[in-house]
Amino acid sequence: MVDEAADAVGSAHDALSVILATGGYDNTIRFWEAWSGVCSRTIQHPESAVNRLAISPDKRFLAAAGNQHVRLYDVQHAGTTNSSGSSSAVASFDGHTGNVTALAWHCEGKWLVTGSEDGTLKIWDTRSATVQRNFDHKSPVNDCVIHPNQGELISCDQSGAIKVWDLGANTCTHELVPEEDVPMRSVSFASDGSYLVGGNNKGNCYIWTIQNGRDFTDLQPKTRFQAHNKYLIRCLLSPDVKYLATCSADTTIKIWSLEGGQTKLDKVLVGHQRWVWDMAFSADSAYLVSTSSDHTARLWELASGSTVRQYSGHHKAAVCIALNDINIGPE
Repeated sequence: MVDEAADAVGSAHDALSVILATGGYDNTIRFWEAWSGVCSRTIQHPESAVNRLAISPDKRFLAAAGNQHVRLYDVQHAGTTNSSGSSSAVASFDGHTGNVTALAWHCEGKWLVTGSEDGTLKIWDTRSATVQRNFDHKSPVNDCVIHPNQGELISCDQSGAIKVWDLGANTCTHELVPEEDVPMRSVSFASDGSYLVGGNNKGNCYIWTIQNGRDFTDLQPKTRFQAHNKYLIRCLLSPDVKYLATCSADTTIKIWSLEGGQTKLDKVLVGHQRWVWDMAFSADSAYLVSTSSDHTARLWELASGSTVRQYSGHHKAAVCIALNDINIGPE
């Protein structure tokens, strides 16, 4: 009875405040009731696998990156199908010539950034689905984030570079190459602008500090450490900037405490059976969700380091996740 009551409270809480979606190689996007673990809706995405997902800040839209395109779905009506049996997208962003591998929303949802294996970054006007800017990365793009001030874009690529783009000047102002020809897999930027973190294919993480959270001319390398012995796939700073999460081909997620730019291993989250591809923190930094090649997603309680929900429904690797929440868990 206690579990049933908790699930009922959690489900009601989910409906009001939590949007959780996963995508993968089975060409589907699944929406989940975060606390009950129930799959509430499924979007068919037959054109390609789903590489990345991102929920708009106002929770109205879900951007799904596939092969050469991004589809925009209405969160409230996602899962309804047209006459061909495919889920209807409200907008389509077409123009890349390779897999779209990176997504980032403007804070007001006015524009969306996409990065691709075709070596370009594109900034789209979400109202007209047209390209406003096109940046040549000169190498396949693996990840991108927008600075909290919305004035800079940070991206990384297969050649090992991290690039900072000034959106006002429309140019690349800084380039960091920690290890030549070692693909830089993931980048994360602190919500308060204090740190930039990058992780590469050798499992190494690099942390830089930024003066006043904005002055990239004073970008200082703070620390380098080996987070994993196999491919590092994603690195992610928590919203409260107290923790750094890393996930890997070694099947683990590692949580690192972060203080003054220095890291200390806090705990290792063990449970996934294959590569861990993507992660997202809850808004209060108390929970983490993850996706894996083992076809599942998991909700982790960070205080205990334990799995509190497993999401099962994908038939192939689940490789991307998106979360927009106020607070996960029973209130």
